[in-house]
Amino acid sequence: MKFKRLSRLKSKAFTLLECLVALFVLSGSVLVIEGLAKLIRHETQLMQNQTAQDWQSFCVQFRAELDGSQFVSADSHFLYLQKSGTYRYGLSNASDFRKTNAAGQGYQPMIYGIKSAQISVSAAHILTLTLDFQKGGTRTFLYKFQEKPNAQEKLTPASSSTP
Repeated sequence: MKFKRLSRLKSKAFTLLECLVALFVLSGSVLVIEGLAKLIRHETQLMQNQTAQDWQSFCVQFRAELDGSQFVSADSHFLYLQKSGTYRYGLSNASDFRKTNAAGQGYQPMIYGIKSAQISVSAAHILTLTLDFQKGGTRTFLYKFQEKPNAQEKLTPASSSTP
C-alpha cells in the first residue's frame, strides 16, 4: 500500500541532469549565433573597405588617363578624349566603367559593379562623373581639364639672360 501511494505522488518532470543538458545546448547555440554575427559584421566591413580601395584605385588611374589628354566631347554616357588616339570612357553593358577606342572596341575595365554612370562637362571644362554602384552608394569624380595653350605660348622658348 505504501508503494502505491509513492507511485501516485511521483509526477512527470525534468530531472536536474536533463535541465543542465538543455541549458548547455541552449548556451552553445547562443555562442554559435553570436560568432556568426561577428563574422558577418567583419565580412561586411571588409567589403566596404574593398569598395573604398577600388574607388581610390579608380580615381588614381582615371586621373592619370585624363592628365595630358585633350577633351573632345561628352554626352550623358560617354566621354571622348584625345591623347595618342581618340578614346572613349563610359559604362559598358557588363556593368563596368571602361576605356575603349572611339568606336567602342577594345577592353580595359577600370572599375566593376557599376549600376549607372552620368558624365557631364561644364563650359569651364570641369568633368563631373557620377557613378552609382550595384551594392549601393554613389561616388562623384571631378576633374578640370587644362585649357589649350595658345600658339604663342607654345612657340616662345624660355629665355635665359646673359649679361
